[in-house]
Amino acid sequence: MTVRDFGTFEGEGVVEATIRSEAGAEAKVISWGAVLRDLVVPTRAGARRVVLGLGSLEDYVARSPHFGAIAGRFANRIREGRFTLDGTTYQLPKNENGRTSLHGGGKGFGKRAWRLVEARADAVTLALRSPDGDCGYPGALDVACTYTLDGATLRVALEARADAPTPVNLCHHSYFTLDDADDILDHEIEIDAAFRTPVDADNVPTGEILRVDGTPFDFRTPRPIRRMVEGERLRYDHNWALARTRTEKSGIDEPLAFAARVRSPRSGATLEVWTTEPGLQFYDGWKTDLDVPGHDGRRYGPCSGFCLEPQHFPDSPNHPHFPGTILRPGAVYRQVTEYRFG
Repeated sequence: MTVRDFGTFEGEGVVEATIRSEAGAEAKVISWGAVLRDLVVPTRAGARRVVLGLGSLEDYVARSPHFGAIAGRFANRIREGRFTLDGTTYQLPKNENGRTSLHGGGKGFGKRAWRLVEARADAVTLALRSPDGDCGYPGALDVACTYTLDGATLRVALEARADAPTPVNLCHHSYFTLDDADDILDHEIEIDAAFRTPVDADNVPTGEILRVDGTPFDFRTPRPIRRMVEGERLRYDHNWALARTRTEKSGIDEPLAFAARVRSPRSGATLEVWTTEPGLQFYDGWKTDLDVPGHDGRRYGPCSGFCLEPQHFPDSPNHPHFPGTILRPGAVYRQVTEYRFG
């Protein structure tokens, strides 16, 4: 384990911690945004870099589309940036096209300095305090994020406590790639979900929960990400309601469940996602377009990486029939997700 300076953000020092597993996996985590900046895992063909990342703090602050960050206080979208809780209506910043609040409202948890709490050979823990009224949210929130490497598995554990009722929905937001192609559209993906939450023109759930049968959203059998509909490629940035048919112990009350599997036919590398969360946002990275180089001098264009974001459903505070996201004093929010590479 090593820790080095990585710059300064709004007067606070930012550090980078490097952790390793006995199997040879290596992760680099920076305290800005609790970002997983780099991840290299062992494969039969040698070490492979599997996430997109940038070389400097300045590039992250100015250009990063949440590469490797922890999104919150509420990941994903809230319609019109507004929700009502216990009879009071709260207004959040509408940072997406002036219509929705996305990933906390423009200055969410993925865009601020966290505090390095502990760094061990194979794990690192960061913490953040979000005050009452932060980005319009009620109640102060204390958050902790722990990254652990075990073999070729990255485990992400998130925990939060509040002093007043507040919506909480955290997620890890890495962009993955399993080969050296310019895009990930030929990667094959399987999602263990028979239902999805359809969205409107603002990409916010309508409130319906529909079956995926016979639609381009049916990934129960592995198939390429690339999908053409009436001559146009379908762009994915949607939430699936996980079936949670295969489960394992997680170390917390909610078991880990198989969520998704991705394979690159080009390299043979695979990624499985197991999580305690009820939903999975799959984003194919179609909006990615950076004007600075990333790892290995690579330029990241559209669909350079894909995101598999375990979380609660988007806009949950406005849909009482969705799994609940209100954290109340005395309760503890806990989430565990494992990214297993093979």
